[in-house]
Amino acid sequence: QVQLVESGGGLVQAGGSLTLSCAASGSIFRPNVMGWYRQAPGKQRELVATITSGGNTYYADSVKGRATCSRDNAKNMLYLQMNSLKPEDTAVYYCVLRGTYATAFDYWGQGTQVTVSS
Repeated sequence: QVQLVESGGGLVQAGGSLTLSCAASGSIFRPNVMGWYRQAPGKQRELVATITSGGNTYYADSVKGRATCSRDNAKNMLYLQMNSLKPEDTAVYYCVLRGTYATAFDYWGQGTQVTVSS
């Protein structure tokens, strides 16, 4: 089993920045893909960013240019730095992990709330 624990959410003003962290523990398999989903009230869940064990990244158009996804494989940590935050970034952000060849994310964290005030 793999456990994922997010931290770093909170209340921030529009235009501000924050960094989310995710600590992975347990039987972590490699190679893998880690990433971030988010879900706002009344909206569909959205894949925000992913990063492979080798450091290749993907970003949703909604955050491209404003977000940086990074990882520290030695520490089993995942990060999401977001700048120029907008009220529409308000959501619960979830850390996720899957095997490189898996088609879906098997492991999810409990989520951390990000609220951006206008």
